[in-house]
Amino acid sequence: MIRINLLPHRELKRRERRQQFFVISGAMALIGVVIGVVVHGVYAGYIEHQERRNAFLKAEIAKVDSEIAEIKRLREQIDALLSRKQVIESLQETRAQSVQLLNELAKRVPDGIYLKSIKQTGPKIALAGYAQSNSRVSTLMRALDESPFLQQPGLVEVKAATLNNRRVSEFSLNVGIERPKADEMAGAKK
Repeated sequence: MIRINLLPHRELKRRERRQQFFVISGAMALIGVVIGVVVHGVYAGYIEHQERRNAFLKAEIAKVDSEIAEIKRLREQIDALLSRKQVIESLQETRAQSVQLLNELAKRVPDGIYLKSIKQTGPKIALAGYAQSNSRVSTLMRALDESPFLQQPGLVEVKAATLNNRRVSEFSLNVGIERPKADEMAGAKK
């Protein structure tokens, strides 16, 4: 019987299989690294693209914020101009008021009354003065009540006083100013 020693042949086959295993393992590792690099590159591209979009959006948001701030500043300027316009219009409406007031007082103050002060606070006027008698004060109040420009005279106080060695009545009263109506304003402008 012939005996064949197959050990070297088996060993060669084992070596070849080991080599194939290492080559395939190396190839798989290389393919895994290549796939990892490609996936990393793709994800890095997505991230970079998203960061560019985010930067663009931040730049646009900053532009819109600056435009909103400009609009807010312009609205504040408009509000300031409108308030100035209203002040000017109210001054325009009341510019002849003091002349008209003094003219009405000159017409309505009866003889025997001396006004020592006239003070206007908004639509109210405080009159203070001296009268020869209390009846002169009531005549003044009736005359002021008949005025279309003055309204609701109200007596604050009347007291006896001495002026230049003469006995007089010292009085103070409040009178309201009636604003001219739109029809009267239109008639006065024509």
